Amino acid sequence: MVREDLRNVAIIAHVDHGKTTLVDGMLKQGGIFRDNQETQTCVMDSGALERERGITILAKNTAVHYNGTKINIVDTPGHADFGGEVERILKMVNGVVLLVDAAEGPMPQTRFVLQRALELNHPVIIVINKIDKPDARLDEVGDEVLELFLELGATDEQLDSPMIWCSGRSGTASYSPYEEATDLRPLFDTILQYIPAPEGDPDGPVQMLVSSIDYNDYVGRIGIGRIERGVLHVNEEVSICNWHNPNLSSKARLQALYQIDGLRRIPVESATVGDIVCFSGCESINIGDTICAPSCVEPLEFVKVSEPTLAMTISVNDSPFAGREGKYVTSRHLRERLYKELLKDVSLRVSDGETANCFEVCGRGEMHLSILVETMRREGYEMALSTPRVIMKTIDGVKCEPVERVFIDVPEEYSGTVIEKMGQRKGMLVDMQKHDNRMRIEYTIPTRCLFGYRSDFMTDTRGEGIMNSIFDSYQPYCGEIIRRFTGSLIASETGQSTSYGVFNAQDRGTMFISNQVEVYEGMVVGECPKVEDIAVNVCKKKHLTAIRSTGADEALILTPPKILSIEEAMEFIADDELIEVTPKSLRIRKKILDNSLRLKAQAQIKAQRAAKDTAHS
Repeated sequence: MVREDLRNVAIIAHVDHGKTTLVDGMLKQGGIFRDNQETQTCVMDSGALERERGITILAKNTAVHYNGTKINIVDTPGHADFGGEVERILKMVNGVVLLVDAAEGPMPQTRFVLQRALELNHPVIIVINKIDKPDARLDEVGDEVLELFLELGATDEQLDSPMIWCSGRSGTASYSPYEEATDLRPLFDTILQYIPAPEGDPDGPVQMLVSSIDYNDYVGRIGIGRIERGVLHVNEEVSICNWHNPNLSSKARLQALYQIDGLRRIPVESATVGDIVCFSGCESINIGDTICAPSCVEPLEFVKVSEPTLAMTISVNDSPFAGREGKYVTSRHLRERLYKELLKDVSLRVSDGETANCFEVCGRGEMHLSILVETMRREGYEMALSTPRVIMKTIDGVKCEPVERVFIDVPEEYSGTVIEKMGQRKGMLVDMQKHDNRMRIEYTIPTRCLFGYRSDFMTDTRGEGIMNSIFDSYQPYCGEIIRRFTGSLIASETGQSTSYGVFNAQDRGTMFISNQVEVYEGMVVGECPKVEDIAVNVCKKKHLTAIRSTGADEALILTPPKILSIEEAMEFIADDELIEVTPKSLRIRKKILDNSLRLKAQAQIKAQRAAKDTAHS
């Protein structure tokens, strides 16, 4: 049976190329909202973190109706760290809409998501978005997209993909960049014409691959997927199996079945071939499992998601301020929450650490891990984070490390500084092109060498630079590097910071705190421009004397402190430091808090290194 009344399509693109904004326009013109209904922008970004950061973190399903056809749409993340969401969601659809910014052109994640779509032989509709931008390069970007298809080895049919010119914000699309457009009808018509209708045997035993997992406190785990064969009914007994463990299967009974229409989940009694449905009642369901009829257990192949490249240790917070602000502070709470995250994030890896109080967490990048930590923080968890480190591999007896492909777009006058800094960090120049007054530079660089550079990059380019990176490959280890070119200002005693103490300390470097802040010995309160740690007393008070009061001499002008986000703190900390994360505070501290003990430990490490160097010589 061919479902001509149904289309399943995913919208894929690089970050900030306008996927969610385009979905807004499709929802409005697909009859989901009333004419007088007030709607917010980026309505699919329902999470608080998504709306704050302006990015899509989780893939989400919606559906619109056009000319009697239901179009199921999956809005996917564009950031490289959430590529696992895109990889598994592509198994749920029959074709993709590839969005490309009319000014930026194909970017790193554009290549990644397009390559995955071509590997699955999905038909591709090319949409050049944001054609109303003043710096749009309409003709050039179209040629760049076709060049990308050729580089990825597209077939003749894929090279003949239709191209639509669109403005997602104004909700218009056309077949030509110079044609006046009024609505998104050309895009809808192209989807109906070019994306194949789902087909399958409705009379065969039921079979469905679970591509996504949701969770609800009332009904528990909710599986989401597309029915490949047969008809699924409420209260039907099914078998759960997996492609990687075909001999292991379990049985369950579906308690509820939903289809997606607009932004709602509508309860239904049954669903057939091609329908994207949500179901509850299977508490043991996981991403990649197959729902089958008990009489015919046949697991469907699940795409192998790319392995994580970055690892970090999350442990119980043991600082002097531990337990003051968090609701969940024990190792049992952390363990339950981290392993629960594995149920819906296929790119994450969690394992028990060396002690009972710590856990190894592996992810696709700094943003991937920081989003997890920020989510847990808002839920009331308190923890300590170690320095992120790359995951090494031994390939053919050679120690290898992950390498990123970095794409940099900067004004021409700042390109020299960027090239110098990338050279210091062992970056290899691949390509350099000039577009108007901007330089587009491509590098390959070890992942660990990028730690801490993004904030420097924004400073060096006065905020005008754009840097994107994506995992490239594993290559032989390139040796030791200086990861940090600055040191830390460390509080020398416990107490409350004073204006006098902070004023005297700010001459030593950039402060992370202001006055009247609770600090403890060993807490990092600022950044030193030299590659050394300096102990400062920010709690020092100016005592009155017989001839003057405490504040009589001068007005103390404090420089506003530098407030770090979780990602910036992860980039900043050294190997002997930790990040203390609580629902209300973010602090950086030394692993050894006592100043004298820390100096002794540092002296021992220097002596061991000197002895090792002597032995080598």
